[in-house]
Amino acid sequence: MSKNTNAQPPNKLTGIKLKEAPKTSAGIKAIRSALTHIKDEVGVGKGIQLLANLNQKNGFDCPGCAWPDPDDKRAFLAEYCENGAKAVAEEATKNKVTPLFFATHSVKELSELSDYEIGKSGRITHPMYLAEDATHYQEISWNDAFQMIGNELNGLNSPDEAIFYTSGRTSNEAAFLYQLFVRQFGTNNLPDCSNMCHESSGVALSETLGIGKGSVTLEDFNHADLVIVIGQNPGTNHPRMLSALEKNKKKGGKIITINPLPEVGLMNFKDPQNPLQWINGEDLTDLFLQVKINGDVALLKIILKLMKEQEEASPNAVFNHQFIKEKTSGLENLLKDLDNYTIDELLPQTGLELSEIQKATALIINNENIIFCWAMGLTQHKNAVDNIREVVNILLLKGSIGKKGAGTCPVRGHSNVQGDRTMGIWERPKASFLDNLENEFHFKAPRKHGYDVVDAIEAMHLKKAKVFFGMGGNFISATPDTEFTAEALRNCYLTVQVSTKLNRSHLVTGKKALILPCLGRTEKDIQVSGEQFVSVENSMGVVHQSKGTLKPCSEHLLSEPAIVAGVANATMNNSTTNWTELIANYDLIRDKIEATIPDFEDYNKRVRIKGGFYLPNNARENDFTPTKTGKANFSINTPSKIKLKKSQFMMMTIRTHDQYNTTIYGLDDRYRGILNERRVVLMNKEDMNSLNLEKLDLVDLTSHFNNEKREAKGFLVVPYDIPKHCTATYFPEANVLVPIKNKADISNTPASKTVIITIKKR
Repeated sequence: MSKNTNAQPPNKLTGIKLKEAPKTSAGIKAIRSALTHIKDEVGVGKGIQLLANLNQKNGFDCPGCAWPDPDDKRAFLAEYCENGAKAVAEEATKNKVTPLFFATHSVKELSELSDYEIGKSGRITHPMYLAEDATHYQEISWNDAFQMIGNELNGLNSPDEAIFYTSGRTSNEAAFLYQLFVRQFGTNNLPDCSNMCHESSGVALSETLGIGKGSVTLEDFNHADLVIVIGQNPGTNHPRMLSALEKNKKKGGKIITINPLPEVGLMNFKDPQNPLQWINGEDLTDLFLQVKINGDVALLKIILKLMKEQEEASPNAVFNHQFIKEKTSGLENLLKDLDNYTIDELLPQTGLELSEIQKATALIINNENIIFCWAMGLTQHKNAVDNIREVVNILLLKGSIGKKGAGTCPVRGHSNVQGDRTMGIWERPKASFLDNLENEFHFKAPRKHGYDVVDAIEAMHLKKAKVFFGMGGNFISATPDTEFTAEALRNCYLTVQVSTKLNRSHLVTGKKALILPCLGRTEKDIQVSGEQFVSVENSMGVVHQSKGTLKPCSEHLLSEPAIVAGVANATMNNSTTNWTELIANYDLIRDKIEATIPDFEDYNKRVRIKGGFYLPNNARENDFTPTKTGKANFSINTPSKIKLKKSQFMMMTIRTHDQYNTTIYGLDDRYRGILNERRVVLMNKEDMNSLNLEKLDLVDLTSHFNNEKREAKGFLVVPYDIPKHCTATYFPEANVLVPIKNKADISNTPASKTVIITIKKR
């Protein structure tokens, strides 16, 4: 039946309204928006209880982004952002998806809804089963569901025919059990959402600095002279970061913003916790560089060349030679490579005036404590790894790493995506980690590297993989090349989704499908030994606990660790692990984590300290010995080689303000002045004129890659402040245009920010 369901959001318009984009972000409007979502989804009384515990030291961690909480005092009733409140409202909603709901609505009918409408259906209350050729899901017992999974897995010719995907929302405890089960089953096929977002960061940082994580803490923002935010929109995606930037400004810091779109959150910020700012706010950005899409390496290389020229003119005035000599390797090769480029040939790629870049370079030269922050705007390009390595080059020349107020800050999107990787959710595990698992759990761990997300989709498409198990997330809406990915999933014998709410991945399935409903982050988790808590790791390496406060929305829900244990018990009769004992008391899981993963000594004791504890970070400690050279490495990077043909445009996918990843809270993009519509393409007015397009003309988009064409029909043209030959669209609506083979070198991350398209008026 799923072969007839819609993998893409429906091609229908919802009634667009355009307004002038606001000049400021947050403030009273953000408070009003957050409270409206809370009231509508949860109710005032329950909502206040939730918000009082959100991101507090004795409460639960926000299921949204991974931005860290303050180490010391936290704001009473307001240690969260507008989108964090929306995320909690979505999870704690009073709306429920019951067996009666599924009996009333066919899978085909549900797939014709928008992603917004699907998500608003509510929380799933029972495990559900879609039989082969069935039109409706039906209720199934947990035991029968587990047995079905076990039978399908044991019927495979090889464990490598199964895919075990993980969303970044999963707790440390669930992630550790999950990867343990998967490896005892016999495969390293553990793709996760990191593969689609910050894998490029991990690759670049591991090579250059010896750790695939950022090096700064939240406190470092109070000591930075200069913060450079590049390829990131924190006002929508990580709003609490704006508070850190505001504090930096008040202490005299400077901020450079580099992005194709002028995002209002980085221009003027009204702190929701400070009523005195609700009128005027705080101007954040000192210098805005509106770079062309995929012009980042060219821009950073010009900065490097200007730094080199200034250093040659005034020796020892720009480079930190002591740091370079003691801590780095490869400077000579870097400087030699810079001579291969001229500013004149690089400049057109950026779309900027040289004078603007000179101002940015002067700020870099004249400041020592520099933090670079970035997100998907750097990581989702073919040369994404080059983007980040070039950032590191600038920091190394300045010695702006491994000291207070300076370093790397890749801002993670999911609340525990970094923790999941620490727990072993990775398709390419280190041998030492597998050795530890073998010693502690007495089994032979698989050593062959598994599939990442792109590899997994291609394997399913070729029918090399036949079972897909999704631990959270919305795989079909998060991944590239929507129709190709849908075909891949439909080739599977069985698809399983562990979820809290209904999403499109429940409607694009294998021959058979299961939905396993789990507890949310906000809900109490009661096991045999009593009430449990879980732990997570934030963007800056702090591990802390999270404990839900609400009664579960259904008595038929299981926790994620309990679901893993149920599947493991049904699949492996000879497992050396007592899965039932581990889920009875999560302290026992944490004991096993301590026994197998470095730096988790006294885990159960330290995680009970309010605020948690920091994991060691070699780059933060100015130690680069984990790299191949034993030092921090300069690198040689290549600017974009993409050349657009006449009438072609570069497209990037972006989020709206009423969206977090694939979860759509509403239909407004308030900070961009686009209301009640998602099927839009943002265009430069001169580009519109060249195609004889008017505002709100209806167009079809076609992407071009290796002589392949993909189409997305029915988008409204919105004139916007974006560089010429650049366009922006929302995902998941435009994911169909992202080719599966258009991916970053080395990291294999889908290049969702560099899609070549043509635009045709209806």
